[in-house]
Amino acid sequence: MTTQRLTDRKRAAIVQAAVAQFRAHGYEATSMDQVAAAAEVSKRTLYNHFASKEALFAQILVQLWERSVALLDLAYRPDRPLQEQLSALLLQKVAMVSGEDFIDLARVAITATIHSPQRAQDMLLRLAQKENALLTWVRAAQNDGRLKPADPLQVVQQMESLVKGSAFWPQVTLGQPRLETQAQQQLAADTAELILARYAA
Repeated sequence: MTTQRLTDRKRAAIVQAAVAQFRAHGYEATSMDQVAAAAEVSKRTLYNHFASKEALFAQILVQLWERSVALLDLAYRPDRPLQEQLSALLLQKVAMVSGEDFIDLARVAITATIHSPQRAQDMLLRLAQKENALLTWVRAAQNDGRLKPADPLQVVQQMESLVKGSAFWPQVTLGQPRLETQAQQQLAADTAELILARYAA
């Protein structure tokens, strides 16, 4: 095994252990000592990879976001009905934000950012700079003349609000149960219908 592969494996083990610790104990109650012990690495190795607990947590959030974006992979199709396409894309979004890992880490992230508003602002700025599948789809449909001209970011934010208002925030803040498959499908279809009623050309 090459040194680089061993280093990558250790880094992955650290991140995996940190996720488990943050989920179990929360951000404030989790120490770097706990993470090192759970990952079975020395503190020196841990700090070689991550300079601080904040840097480690930030990396976890970025990876979580990148993983969620990678799941949304339905490209715009000029030959397919808009409702069909957007419903399928939104269903992927609903399933992703309803995931147990996503919800658990979101709870940890919210707690952590309450204690550090600057950390929240920095993280949101980094994530906002990244492209996402919904934004790409909206822009493509607009360029094809099938959606009305509008700020694509605003269109996406409206979709995100509708989805998260039912499939994410009640679960994160109120402990409500995750939506069942049929409810996820209905939410995706209803959201697509509402958005298209407003923006379809």
